[in-house]
Amino acid sequence: MCNLVTLKASVAEVASAFGARRPLTNAQPGEVYPGGQGFVVRDDAGTRALQSMTWGFPVRLKHMKPTSKPKPVNNARDDKLMTFWRSWFTNPAQRCLIPITAFAEAEGEKGKMTRTWLSVTDQPLAACAGLWRPTDEWGDCYTMVMVDATEELFDIHDRMPVILHAADHDAWLQAPPEEAMKLVTQYPANRLEVERTEVPWFSRKPQSADTPTFL
Repeated sequence: MCNLVTLKASVAEVASAFGARRPLTNAQPGEVYPGGQGFVVRDDAGTRALQSMTWGFPVRLKHMKPTSKPKPVNNARDDKLMTFWRSWFTNPAQRCLIPITAFAEAEGEKGKMTRTWLSVTDQPLAACAGLWRPTDEWGDCYTMVMVDATEELFDIHDRMPVILHAADHDAWLQAPPEEAMKLVTQYPANRLEVERTEVPWFSRKPQSADTPTFL
């Protein structure tokens, strides 16, 4: 699963790259953890709109106390798109593109994990498949669709984001569910660059990397 992404581009650059209307916001691209503010591109009455949203659908699990804050579920499993996520996945208006320049996974011993970044070599500014919805708790929120990782990446993590080919952006935003499901697949490992770093996973206190953040 993916619990950290980065977007190294300006709002204007992202809007231009995706042919989207710029948002009226002071938010700026950068690193995003679950529960933080990131950017998505969605269809708005036939035109693309770039919008700042919270990363993670608020979900209250059965064992949680009534006073507990909701959990940001930031990853959506591909095998649950037609069950738990059905109402959003089957509605093209609730699908979105999540612009990224790289995503990170935590590697190493517990308590000593470091960041391993993966970027898309043939798409310096790529987009992951996402779903979004309005919420009472955090306003508009989004989640990222995940699939099993390719064999080459299994030593890093067994799941990976659905990275879309540029030619498939319109289909993800507009196609009926049976066509959109064909896009839910692995991105070729030979087009992903792996950068292992010594940077500690926790640069601030985000949600634990060991806590499930997908449904």
